[in-house]
Amino acid sequence: MEDQIREQMIGYIPRLRRFALTLTGHDADADDLVQTTYLKAIENLDKWQVGSRLDSWLFRIAQNTWLNTVRHRKVKSAFIEEKEFMQDNSVDGEDAVIQKSELKQVDKGVQSLPSDQKTALLLVAVEGYGYQEAAEILEIPIGTLTSRLARARQNLSEMR
Repeated sequence: MEDQIREQMIGYIPRLRRFALTLTGHDADADDLVQTTYLKAIENLDKWQVGSRLDSWLFRIAQNTWLNTVRHRKVKSAFIEEKEFMQDNSVDGEDAVIQKSELKQVDKGVQSLPSDQKTALLLVAVEGYGYQEAAEILEIPIGTLTSRLARARQNLSEMR
């Protein structure tokens, strides 16, 4: 049984990595978060309730792990962002530069959202979860989720 669960967990790696990348904003941090999430999940596999959604459980572990990391990490990565920006601008072609600039602007907007709004938006808009499922993953009432989504969308539209 445990081997079957571990095989299922492997199938969620791409989605969990995408979720982690959106939470963290950096490839290395996302990889670390996914690794830590799976480590915690395997160590606590006995706490997962058979019949409940394994993906929701993994997303919840990742979110809680990231929130704990953010609480302990107060240093911003301004130097890394500046370095990446300088490297990205070396691409030839006006269209490529414009696209990267727009993508960077959207990513910057999403990253600037408060954590609760960013997570709600990611689960619904990127991962494709329904409102009820996303609310269950975040362990919040559906009304709170819709409020967070509305505020996130409002904040993003004001950044234009």
